[in-house]
Amino acid sequence: MLFILGLVVYGSVSSAFAQSVSGGGGFDTNQPIEITADSLELQQANQQAIFEGNVQVVQGEIRMRSNKLVVHYSEKNQSGNGDPANIRQIDATGDVFLSSPRETAQGDKGVYDVTNKQIDLQGNVVLTQGQNVLRGNNLTLDLVSGKSRVEGGGTTEGNNGRVKGIFVPEKKAGE
Repeated sequence: MLFILGLVVYGSVSSAFAQSVSGGGGFDTNQPIEITADSLELQQANQQAIFEGNVQVVQGEIRMRSNKLVVHYSEKNQSGNGDPANIRQIDATGDVFLSSPRETAQGDKGVYDVTNKQIDLQGNVVLTQGQNVLRGNNLTLDLVSGKSRVEGGGTTEGNNGRVKGIFVPEKKAGE
């Protein structure tokens, strides 16, 4: 991971996104993960399933789209009692788009660490809630705590390697 100057954003758009996808927003990370795509290649020896073409992932109220998805799984779950395989991590590449009922996030690639309940988006990250927009190079969402971090780095869309946020105040009734 790149070492870059960053900005921690709490109580803003990204924190609200993490809250909506974490337990604080009613999202249950223990719900089933449904994946659809144009093709699937199973690599049992590597414990990977590779989905390609119009990939869509649904877990509860969370939706993700990408061009390619690599699912890393274990043959047996952590309990070792012979239950079906568990998904440990999902790597998404190519036009990654993530949405919850209130927010959206997009980036060049993403990693959903299912075991640790964390989502990382990297490259040209755009996080949107209503008219509010955050841009950066990295976004980390902790689905347990609801905290998030947006970091700069790289130079995308004129941000000079820094985090950029546009926050539009809500209008009061009658304005």
